[in-house]
Amino acid sequence: MRKVINYLIFIALCYCCPSVTAQGKGDELMKQAHESLTQQDYIRARYMYLQAYNAYAGDNLYEKAVRCGVEAAALYHRENYYKEAFQLLFNIEQALIAGEQKTGQSMPALRYPVTRERLRMYIKLRNTARAKEQLDKLEGWAQAAQVDSLNTNLLYTQANYYYTFGQNTQGDKAFNKLVALYSQQKDYDKAEACYKEMIDMGRRAGNTAMLARAYERYMAWNDSTAALMAQDKYNELKAQYDGSLQTIEEKDHSLATRQYTIIGLCILAVILAAALVLGGIVLMRFILLTRKQKKIIETVNEHNAQKTKFIRNISTQMQPTLDTLDARQPGVQALKDFTAHIEELSALEDSLDSPYEMEETNVSTFCEGLMDRIREEVKPNVTLTVNAPKLMVRLNKEHTAKILLHLLQNAAGHTPAEGKIWLDFKKRGAHTHQFVVTDTGNGISETARENLFKPFSEVKDLTQGDGLGLPICALEATKMNGSLSLDTDYTKGARFVLELHA
Repeated sequence: MRKVINYLIFIALCYCCPSVTAQGKGDELMKQAHESLTQQDYIRARYMYLQAYNAYAGDNLYEKAVRCGVEAAALYHRENYYKEAFQLLFNIEQALIAGEQKTGQSMPALRYPVTRERLRMYIKLRNTARAKEQLDKLEGWAQAAQVDSLNTNLLYTQANYYYTFGQNTQGDKAFNKLVALYSQQKDYDKAEACYKEMIDMGRRAGNTAMLARAYERYMAWNDSTAALMAQDKYNELKAQYDGSLQTIEEKDHSLATRQYTIIGLCILAVILAAALVLGGIVLMRFILLTRKQKKIIETVNEHNAQKTKFIRNISTQMQPTLDTLDARQPGVQALKDFTAHIEELSALEDSLDSPYEMEETNVSTFCEGLMDRIREEVKPNVTLTVNAPKLMVRLNKEHTAKILLHLLQNAAGHTPAEGKIWLDFKKRGAHTHQFVVTDTGNGISETARENLFKPFSEVKDLTQGDGLGLPICALEATKMNGSLSLDTDYTKGARFVLELHA
């Protein structure tokens, strides 16, 4: 009955199909087969693939012949016509053998898909022994062809075979080999594609165990890779930043050298002031060098602007990746704090010309309130002292408090038990006053003092602090028409002086 139906379909299709030239017959038939497959007309698609296979095989177009023949075989065993499928694959294989003899060249890349399709049928039939035979042949064809795509497909196919027959250890080995290759190359997109392809293979094959195992491994890999990708991105940006910083430092050195040259020329101009002609020549050279110096300063300022933009871009580019990580991890939280400090530092640099608003403030109440905020942070029996008169002065409470609170918290962290911390206010003139924070802690080493207020002056473990607190406070003080400095004459701990001009 089946043969009669197929014959009737053959007659109807031959009647309906338009005539085509002999040269393009195979292409036209394959096109119609693709369209029928898209429309899920599997019987017509299978027939068209068979006719296309015959046309291509007759013209010795072996690659297209194999493609159409394998598609027809797949449609056969889709409807459980295994006998017809196996026979078709046998015919394709015989055609390839004849072609190899005719051309004198082996065709392992074309033998591969034929063997793979036969393997799929044996896997579907749960015939372990015959499937293993085809898998071994498949490996041989892939090695002989030496085509990267076939080696990749072989690993997928091996994993599918082993997972299907419950050999999970060997399945993991084949699958991990492919993922490890891409991970070593840092090609995370291809590694992710491997996991998704394995999940799709399990879904298409109806292999629940394989699907669950692949999905579980994918989720674990995805979690670990997110942190690696964030670290790689950070390292890349850090390397770019270090390069830019080195260039800027070289420019700074060149600028300092030229400044010394200008000073020397000025002294020479004073000494030779009596010699008008010679003094005129020196003056002319001074003017020329000043113009050149101005151009250098403009270049350095441009580089500083680029540095600020680059630093801001670091935090902007890192933030989306950091948001995907677990904020409870100390390293992740440290990176988030670091990016926030970078943004704050950049914002201050961009707005130094915009002064803060001032208001009349009671100094005594203001200082007592700040000292109360650190009482819970000090070590046992540390004495806290405020020396501030009941005096009204003009200042910005918010940002002055921010600086002093940072200094007091640092003092609390470094002052041992039984120590002392002072907050003093001193009037230095009609419009000048100082806030002085003193402690009896370990003090600050000579090597650390030089770069104390410079950002990014050393590489640090971010979980131990990023070292941007004091540079930010120094910029805050500058914006309030003041300065923040370390009293180097004080040797019993540390003493910081915040001087403001109303």
